[in-house]
Amino acid sequence: MTTETRKPVRLDDLDRNILRALQADAGQSLDEIARQVGSSKTPVWNRIRKMRDAGVMGPSTVVVDPEALGLEACFFVLIRTSEHETDWQQKFLAALRARPEVQEAHRLAGEIDYILKVRVANARAYDVFYQALISEVRVFNVTALLSMEEIKSTVALPV
Repeated sequence: MTTETRKPVRLDDLDRNILRALQADAGQSLDEIARQVGSSKTPVWNRIRKMRDAGVMGPSTVVVDPEALGLEACFFVLIRTSEHETDWQQKFLAALRARPEVQEAHRLAGEIDYILKVRVANARAYDVFYQALISEVRVFNVTALLSMEEIKSTVALPV
């Protein structure tokens, strides 16, 4: 969670095609990416390195199936707080960052202050998470919504 605004990087069609190929499967070979984008290996590697250096791409990771690990419940947690002091916010953000169940956390405009995406095994595991969170930081109101079905999930951006 950062408050910095980064200037957009200028990308041409080849850069965008490389990004699409990497977002589809970052584990594929450089030869395969070059073939897909209609270029040779060296220019593709140079473009990837340049985009990494510019901060367009972060570290390569693996997408893990949560159900294969027994993490079958996905909750969206809406949090309202009456506390907006810097000390409270720092404590709250530290608590979120320390909890591996929290996959995403967003500060919102409007009636809800924060929304969390929390992945756990079941409702009982969510309650353990909830009890731990409210013991660490004071919140005004918490509403948990259980996702019944994941219809679409992607980390790919429209490039």
